Amino acid sequence: MEKKVISDKSVLFALNEPVLHYVRVAPETEEYLKVWVKEPTWIEVDKAMNAMMKIDAKSQNMDIDMNAMFKYMVENFITKTEPKLSAIDMLRLTPYVGNQLKEILPNPLTSLEDDGKNED
Repeated sequence: MEKKVISDKSVLFALNEPVLHYVRVAPETEEYLKVWVKEPTWIEVDKAMNAMMKIDAKSQNMDIDMNAMFKYMVENFITKTEPKLSAIDMLRLTPYVGNQLKEILPNPLTSLEDDGKNED
């Protein structure tokens, strides 16, 4: 069976424009942090995964460092915030705000789940 070749190659590329999200700052308030998140390229997803995996060259043991991955994602996928926050400010956010950020940031782990699904 012959497969259809894509005609609109623009769908292959990561979005150029960051997407605006509103993050509630606390459960008891109607105040929000505006966060613009860009879509990563496949190379950036790979870099985020590499930031997460720490391999000991001597023992060949691998550790997973989720904090390193989230730090990489905050520094590379959040293009701006309102009010303006630095990368260091972003790492100091409350768990309430941070957990919402985890929901809107790209998830490099989903690329692992997708591996192998398109094999023929």
